[in-house]
Amino acid sequence: MIDLTDSMVVAGVILCLTFVGIFSEHFHGIERAKFAMAGAGAIIVAGQYFGFYSPELALEAIDWNVVFLLAIMMVIVSIMISTGGFEHLAQYLARLSGGSQFRLMVLLGTAVTVISLLLDNVTTVIIFGPLIIMICQKMGVSPIPYLLAAALLSDTGGVATLVGDPPNLMIGSAAGIDFNTFFVHMGPPVLFAWLGILVGMRFLFAKELGENVVHTFDEVVEYKNKSLWHKSLFVMAIMVVLFIIHHQIGWEPWLVAAACLTLLVFISRQVEMERVTAHIETPLLIFFISLFIVIGGVEKSGLLEVVGETFKPIIVEHPLMAALLLLWVAAILSALIDNIPFTAAMIPVLAGLQNEGVNVSVMWWALAMGVGMGGNGSHIGSTANVYIVTISERLARETGKPELAITPGMWFKKGTPAMLITLVLCTLFLWLGYDYLYISDL
Repeated sequence: MIDLTDSMVVAGVILCLTFVGIFSEHFHGIERAKFAMAGAGAIIVAGQYFGFYSPELALEAIDWNVVFLLAIMMVIVSIMISTGGFEHLAQYLARLSGGSQFRLMVLLGTAVTVISLLLDNVTTVIIFGPLIIMICQKMGVSPIPYLLAAALLSDTGGVATLVGDPPNLMIGSAAGIDFNTFFVHMGPPVLFAWLGILVGMRFLFAKELGENVVHTFDEVVEYKNKSLWHKSLFVMAIMVVLFIIHHQIGWEPWLVAAACLTLLVFISRQVEMERVTAHIETPLLIFFISLFIVIGGVEKSGLLEVVGETFKPIIVEHPLMAALLLLWVAAILSALIDNIPFTAAMIPVLAGLQNEGVNVSVMWWALAMGVGMGGNGSHIGSTANVYIVTISERLARETGKPELAITPGMWFKKGTPAMLITLVLCTLFLWLGYDYLYISDL
């Protein structure tokens, strides 16, 4: 029988109420950042009363590496979007498809996946969503297969790198995993998942992709600022190199991004800081900061240590079984709810076991794959999915064609099978590649 203290019970209740508010955002319409803020305030007050938490400890609980990196990347993306380079790239790919719908899906899907390696999946679909609709309207084809593929592949592509998805940043920072190690271990399963999704889309949308194209996309769209686009690509290339060697030079990922942003704004003197920083998603940053404070308080109460000790025997005695279980549980929960709070709750449990000398390296990878791939399971599984559904609904209203809206039922028929494909592939990778994923010094 586990003995729970008053501190643990209170912290657990605050955590549950906060998560219920966050997960039910689509029903009550109150932003998840507001519930996270309320939870953060409640856990600090309760912590002071019961003696397990304080404002000083709350500040220490915030992973500023994650917060700073997200904010800086938002500014860099804002600069790149203003150049028109992404529009030029998308329309070049449309011309390159030569009228083949599946080839267009492969080309756009590849672009979305590659960009998601460095930019978060939400930013990627915000860039490509409207472009896909424009291209499909000019070609006279349904944008639904391409929009859904963009959401699925952006979620999948982001799993491969440390900076591709917010949960990855959280996992890498907590576990001490550098950029190279993350990519080397997550790149192969993501490649298999990427291929699986494309093949799955080919059969799931066989009818739509088999329709004739009214006309090909022959227009050439000029850059808004070609010089700034090329400078941005140059700085991004430097950023990739620095990410690869950041462990050797002793720089955290946020410092790499900050140095590259500084370089970009100096070599492009026409960039106005006030304009580009206006695109920082402040509510998202507040959500992360508040969530770190809530989880930090729960950890200080001792509740997460009890949870870790409960699952320690199965992780020590049956690590592969535990990793496969975590993969599927993380994926299913991430399909139903937001993957960020689940990741935040699991990290201290695994980190605590790691600090006790238990090798949980495979568990970290299982968590990353589960929350990343699981987001594809439903229309609310990730913020990228919600955005794609939203713009499809707007398109349906504007055109008067209800069939252009991606409904929950449509996602269940098309997106959920794609998630299951990727989970089966990841399961096989975990099972057959256990020794490859095992890292002795974690």
